[in-house]
Parts: sequence; structure tokens; C-alpha cells
Amino acid sequence: MKNEAKKLFRFLRTKPVPANTNEILALERTKLANERTLLSYIRSSLYLLLGGIGILQLKDFERIKWLGYVALVVCVIFLALGIFRYILLSRRLYKWNRILFVDTISEKVEKQADERDEREK
Repeated sequence: MKNEAKKLFRFLRTKPVPANTNEILALERTKLANERTLLSYIRSSLYLLLGGIGILQLKDFERIKWLGYVALVVCVIFLALGIFRYILLSRRLYKWNRILFVDTISEKVEKQADERDEREK
């Protein structure tokens, strides 16, 4: 009866927690920070776009139209830079996540399964 209860309890448990949980959580925080940074770049580029268009629409200030064009160019540069940095960091984080999480879980699960099989024999 006790053996059957152990088998039943085994199926009720969740996946084992990896030994490097802190590193995995740090990667998740970094992913979220990366997304926030991308949104900041987008927000800044939209502000520059609105500012540039606003300056170009002013009729009384013909002498500062160049500032509107500069704002539009910087807007495009900000957006491109933000997307480039987001993709670059996402790829790095994916590699680290695969190294830390997937490999560690599979090794630990295999070890626990082997130990469980040895105990049952």
C-alpha cells in the first residue's frame, strides 16, 4: 500500500526545480528589461517623429525647419538602433537560456530517473 501511495504521489509533483534557478530567473528579468528598453526606444522615436512633424508645420519659423528634418532622421536612427539591440540581446539570451535551463533540466531528470530505477530494483 505504501509503495502504491509513493507512485501516486510521484505523478502529483511538478517538475523538479533546477539547481540554477537563480540564473534562470535572472535571465527572465533580463528578457523583460530588454522588452522595456525596446518600448522606450519606440516611444522616444515617436516623440521625435511628432516633434519633427510639428516643427515642419510651423509657418512662422522657417529658419528652424532644419531642426524638424534632423528630428525625423534621428527618429529613424533611434528606431533602427532599438530594434537592432533588441534582436541582438534576444539571441544571446536564447543561447544562455538553452544552456542553463534545457540542458540542466534534462540531465537532472535523467539522474533522478536512474536513481529511482535503481531503488526500485
